[in-house]
Amino acid sequence: MTKLKSLNRSKDFIKILKKEKLNTKYFTIYFSKNSKNFSKYLNISFVMKKKIGNAVTRNKIKRKLKNAVQKVLRGKDLINLDYNYVVFGKNNVYKDNFGSILHEMNKTFKKINQINN
Repeated sequence: MTKLKSLNRSKDFIKILKKEKLNTKYFTIYFSKNSKNFSKYLNISFVMKKKIGNAVTRNKIKRKLKNAVQKVLRGKDLINLDYNYVVFGKNNVYKDNFGSILHEMNKTFKKINQINN
């Protein structure tokens, strides 16, 4: 199983935020080609703005998004490990059910694969 690895350095975030992005109802994903090929890790970070709510709300949104990404990883090969991803969560994730979030995550990673191919 592929492990999730979070981005740590500020310059990595800045480099990714200047590249391509996709907006959805639940999140915004920024993605860019990975300079180093770590085939066993998925470089992905989950970011919440403070205006979304208190820490409990933000952490719940992060957990839901992270769980959706892990479910997508277990399924088909939709997520390209040669890319870095930054996911900005939105307040709708807190309110809606997990099934619709998972469906939107699958759809978004399919679009990313189509853009890159």
